[in-house]
Amino acid sequence: MRAALLLVPLGALVLGCTRSPEEHLVSARDAVFEHRPQTALREYRLALDAVEKDNSPSGLALRAAALRGAADTYYLELRDVAKAVGVYRELVAQVPEAPETQEAHVLLANILHEHYHDLRGAIAELTAALARKPARAPDLAYEVCKLYFELADYQQCTIEAEKLVLAFPTSPRVPDALFLAGQAYAMQEGMHAQAERAFQAVAERFPASELAPHALFELGKLRAEGGDAPGAINAWVAALPHHPDPKLVQAAIARTRERIAQTTPAAMGQAAAFAKGESAPRRRGNQAKTSVEAAGGTAAEAAKEHGD
Repeated sequence: MRAALLLVPLGALVLGCTRSPEEHLVSARDAVFEHRPQTALREYRLALDAVEKDNSPSGLALRAAALRGAADTYYLELRDVAKAVGVYRELVAQVPEAPETQEAHVLLANILHEHYHDLRGAIAELTAALARKPARAPDLAYEVCKLYFELADYQQCTIEAEKLVLAFPTSPRVPDALFLAGQAYAMQEGMHAQAERAFQAVAERFPASELAPHALFELGKLRAEGGDAPGAINAWVAALPHHPDPKLVQAAIARTRERIAQTTPAAMGQAAAFAKGESAPRRRGNQAKTSVEAAGGTAAEAAKEHGD
């Protein structure tokens, strides 16, 4: 810790001996508020020196508060990431059970991810924070899922996502975890059925979620890749009313309908019949609607979409 914090002149130490560690903490926080980070660090150092050999609960609490304050000052005020990491780690090592330590794990995870691209180190810190069962556990668990996805460890990503869904079934993070699981399953060979189930779960269990139309769009893509063109169109039609990019969905529907027309013998026969001037057969009741009809348009407008 002495290497991490700034050295304090001897005179300052002598003067500081007459003040309590609590008073030094108050002075340090005031200095932070007044944007005097170097003064804040000196006060945190004095507070730490005052409780260096005090291992009572109150002494440990003061030590944790001073270490957390010094680390935050380095990180947030001075933007000295390396020194901030050193002090956060000192906090974790010296006062592992303190409330400040839990948040220190989260901050270390952010720093390791954003500044050092150490994804596995970030996962380790978040896992340590989760072991304390914090109130924001679902959010932290979802961050772990995202980090595994970023690592391209898709199998572990799905494992962590399923753990989140089981452990926190009422959390707002559940649709996020299911959607991410769907993406991770889709990246694994032989896992398209699991991916479809995950995307379908988002759409069916959370229809009001902003992820629902995206899940339906991804479900349609998987069905199309698997050769189920009608199923793909049905999924895209369901996604269309609420998707933020309806033209993207309409284009996917149009391409798939065109592919059906070009590759289905019955469709090719109908196309030949139309060329001879015959009327188009009436649509069956279970046939998927066109993209315009799905959006609320009339049959005549739908015909215009296809140039009929």
